[in-house]
Amino acid sequence: MASNPDLVQYIVDQCSGAGDVSARKMFGDYTLYCDGKPFGLVSDNGFYLKPTEGARNLLCEVDMRPPYDGAKPCFYIADVDDADYLAKLVRTSCAELPMPRPKKKKVK
Repeated sequence: MASNPDLVQYIVDQCSGAGDVSARKMFGDYTLYCDGKPFGLVSDNGFYLKPTEGARNLLCEVDMRPPYDGAKPCFYIADVDDADYLAKLVRTSCAELPMPRPKKKKVK
């Protein structure tokens, strides 16, 4: 089931205190980015954060679920209404996550 674009925008807005947060639609779900670094997903109207030790220490309740069949488990964030808390989670996670590898240029 595809995620509701209004919910995705709400989550992006709630996380925006962490930096330049954006979403890119991929296969009906959305990948979330902060300052160009992928940190989470919105899948089936649920918010999933890539697991890091720093974020684990900040979570009130650790709930690990795969965002879709065949995916690695991520932190499932049920409460997306506390913007300060979400921004802190995203900032902490992004500090530990690597930047994506640059894409190779296509040779013509």
